[in-house]
Amino acid sequence: MVTTGTVLLASTGIYLHTTLHGKLRIWRRELDQAGLKGDERLLDLGCGRGAVLIEAARRLPTGHAVGVDLWSGKDQSGNRPEVTLANAAAAGVADRVEVQTADMTALPFADGSFDVVTSALAIHNIPSPEARYRAVDEAMRVLRPGGQLIVADFWPMARKYAAHIGQGTLRGLGPGYWYGGPWLGVTLLHAVKGR
Repeated sequence: MVTTGTVLLASTGIYLHTTLHGKLRIWRRELDQAGLKGDERLLDLGCGRGAVLIEAARRLPTGHAVGVDLWSGKDQSGNRPEVTLANAAAAGVADRVEVQTADMTALPFADGSFDVVTSALAIHNIPSPEARYRAVDEAMRVLRPGGQLIVADFWPMARKYAAHIGQGTLRGLGPGYWYGGPWLGVTLLHAVKGR
């Protein structure tokens, strides 16, 4: 009984750390390592309240960051475009952030529209494997040649995305991105679209 309570308490602490601090720290690091010049056009799939979208926009003084979501509110309370835009304004990046309602399995953008596509724990929410693969295909379609795909998702999913597109490197993001413990660890898929 004591062991179970200790495990539950530790899992809760890890979850709270990830949610409040860890994932943001990791995304800052990953965006810093992406080698952005500052003029890129970036798309964030399933942007929610804009955590990754806003961090990206901070690195794009002459670029533009577009976030797409379905704004269903099913997996996060208060998940609405006006909340995301208010968060961007509070962060001082509203002038380079745009949000759109869009299904990531059928993106309303032309081929090669973006230099970078990001996604943080969004693609796995799509119910069927086929539709998840369509979302990854769409992400690759809207990337320009040489563009970067940067997706963080639970490790089994990230591996499947990499296998589906036949490329990319996978790297576990460590305890800072665990949701309760290593059994719900997040892996980063980084792929560069061929020329």
